[in-house]
Amino acid sequence: MRTASGIRGIAFLLGALIASSAWADSYTDTIEVFRRAVPSKFFEKSYGYAVFPTIGKGGAGIGGAHGKGRVYARGVHVGDTRMSQVTVGFQLGGQAFSQIIFFEDERAFNQFTSGNFEFGAQATAVAITAGASASTTTTGSTAGASGGKNDAKTIGEYYRGMATFTVAKGGLMYEATIGGQKFNYKKVQ
Repeated sequence: MRTASGIRGIAFLLGALIASSAWADSYTDTIEVFRRAVPSKFFEKSYGYAVFPTIGKGGAGIGGAHGKGRVYARGVHVGDTRMSQVTVGFQLGGQAFSQIIFFEDERAFNQFTSGNFEFGAQATAVAITAGASASTTTTGSTAGASGGKNDAKTIGEYYRGMATFTVAKGGLMYEATIGGQKFNYKKVQ
């Protein structure tokens, strides 16, 4: 009997190790998608960035979005972040997307990592499918990505020290909503 429980314990630990490796790979994989999708100047010249492998979003009248991410300064993982969003307005459906926010300089980085940061609310009109275009203007920037995740063509500029890009992963959502993204930051110990 002890042998069976010992094997289950080892299996559980191996499963946890594999799952944590897969989770770590989702960040690396997402960063690589964005390296191919956005102009190289963002990775080369930005002070840092926050990356979210998957943000889930859904709604029917009232909606919301949530995702976990990591924050990098000069290419080094320095903290973790969570994004949440509540929206009110015409909306129906659900979608998943990846998101990256570049910080042009240390001032923008410090603003984001000050604890609780929020992009201002603004109206959006988005209809995204897995193979169609994906874009965001939550920071007021004109950044966007289109095509599949491996061949996205993008443009974008910083707005108030930040530039945001998204790539659709799947789903379909129609919306004309008002709502801002809120971020919580926790420094890695």
